[in-house]
Amino acid sequence: MSRIAAALEASTAAGNAPGVVGLVARGAGVVYEGAFGVRSVETGAAMTVNSVFRIYSMTKAIGAVAAAKLIEAGSLDPDAPVASILPEFGEVPVLAGFDGDVPRLRTPRTPATVRHLASHTSGLAYESWNADVARWQATTGARTVLTGTKAALLRYPMVCDPGTRWVYGVGVDWLGLVVEKVSGRRIDAFVRDALFQPLGMVDTAFEPDALADRLVAAHYVTRDGFGVLDMGPPARPEVYGMGHCLYSTAHDYMRFLRMLLNRGELDGVRVLKPATVDFLTANAIGDLTMGRMVSVAPRVSADVDLLPGTPMKHAFGFATTMADTPGKRAAGSQGWAGIANTHYWFDPARDVAGVLMMQFLPFVDPRAMAVYDAFERAVYAEIGG
Repeated sequence: MSRIAAALEASTAAGNAPGVVGLVARGAGVVYEGAFGVRSVETGAAMTVNSVFRIYSMTKAIGAVAAAKLIEAGSLDPDAPVASILPEFGEVPVLAGFDGDVPRLRTPRTPATVRHLASHTSGLAYESWNADVARWQATTGARTVLTGTKAALLRYPMVCDPGTRWVYGVGVDWLGLVVEKVSGRRIDAFVRDALFQPLGMVDTAFEPDALADRLVAAHYVTRDGFGVLDMGPPARPEVYGMGHCLYSTAHDYMRFLRMLLNRGELDGVRVLKPATVDFLTANAIGDLTMGRMVSVAPRVSADVDLLPGTPMKHAFGFATTMADTPGKRAAGSQGWAGIANTHYWFDPARDVAGVLMMQFLPFVDPRAMAVYDAFERAVYAEIGG
């Protein structure tokens, strides 16, 4: 897989990332692994394939699969109103605008369901890509979900009625609370027993304590390259947000993806039924489409369009590519990313999955996207896709 190695080595040599780990696999096993650059520009410690990353929104797929385990067992209805499970969710209003600095709030016209939470059609939006939510927080003192409190999560308003638009936000954090309520277990314990242990994901954790010696430093783009940034999910929070809370390695996350490529089974261990994998990857937003996410926080994220020109839907678990992308993944591929520029996809049509781990802001900065583009094109050049 020399073209993949060359692409990643050239990316760090060009200064597009301080360090990077790339992994490529088929359902049967890993076919390429490589690490280039450094874990930290301050220490110069070399990047290694077992380096640990803050995976942020790559956590969402694991939260969705946790919910799908309960759906598969018949204990959770994906079309149940969220408020029928978590009554406090019934307090969440729609932010209809502002009169001066006073928010105009109203009751949602339709109830949000479990499916809406997972597919980002609940109306809940992140502040980084929605000016109204950013203004709401500034005028009301509402805090970010990254504080790790239930009060902060409850203070996020909807920006539209459920089921009317695709809006990227905190729905999967609420989905984690649904899993806790229905299962009767804390989400970290549920996910550990239902997913991490059966899949052998020994380096994926809600707290980084045991992984600290391999943790990659978080970086940010500067005029002269990269600086080191103090960032991370909140330690020992009141609520583990399944939208952002996990740490992992490329190898561990690839075990999760290979299970999905193998329709729910890995190394002889069945984690999901094939029908559940079909449910996780089917269009969950109907006629709605995923649009470009326009940033209102440029230090955090550039505008987000991971596959420009390719139509996208959202499934229960992932963003879904609806057409072949020339030189890249096939229609029906699933994927997403984490805000510190960790990325993944799996392509059932071509039996291939990729994990690309970097650790810097802004998200989808042109440097990061150059690395991602070169990596994915090299993968498909090697496999003949």
